[in-house]
Amino acid sequence: MKFKPLSIKKSAISLKTIFTSLMLVTFLSSCTESSVPIEGVQYKRLPGIISSTKFSPITEVFSLTCGHCREMEDTIPGLQRTLRQNVTKMHIVFNQSAYIAAMFYYAAEMQSEGIPDYKFMQDLFATMQMPKNTSEELQRAAMIEVFESRGLVSPINYNDEQFDALSKRVEEVERLSDQTQIQSVPTFIVSGKYQVLSSAHSSREELANTIKYLLAKQ
Repeated sequence: MKFKPLSIKKSAISLKTIFTSLMLVTFLSSCTESSVPIEGVQYKRLPGIISSTKFSPITEVFSLTCGHCREMEDTIPGLQRTLRQNVTKMHIVFNQSAYIAAMFYYAAEMQSEGIPDYKFMQDLFATMQMPKNTSEELQRAAMIEVFESRGLVSPINYNDEQFDALSKRVEEVERLSDQTQIQSVPTFIVSGKYQVLSSAHSSREELANTIKYLLAKQ
């Protein structure tokens, strides 16, 4: 009669100990898995190494016509602070609308002698993403104003020499776009070797963690 309760108590303690241990192992495993990015999930290798002097260790690939890219713009300053590195930009060129948008971005970049500042980028996004019912006349005026308000020249008003220089820059980026085979933006290229899969990250911290991992991986 005394043996049965003792056996039940001992069994309960053992089960509780085993359950707690399993929970701890599961927790530690999940922490380990979440902190180490997985190839094919958080990132993938590019088809080949992209060797261009235009690339820094970290390059955002985007399009002015992309709504998600416009949202990502708000993340870039904080991401740079977290990484303690600058993030350069490459405007993707994979169709006609992206080509036209790239003309406007690189006109801004070339005249700014670097990446346009945050406000300039927001205005470029707004100009390229005007409502579909906007008249051609209004959009043309906006495309001119976004440059002239900063003392710059809109590519709409470029002379032949300026247009040729801009075309060469965009054609170079078009070749790089073909090499990356990137079909979805926004995304990031790290060390010219890896593409970060942005949709697999739910926060800036997760994004920074993957980029840091890939920088150390080279």
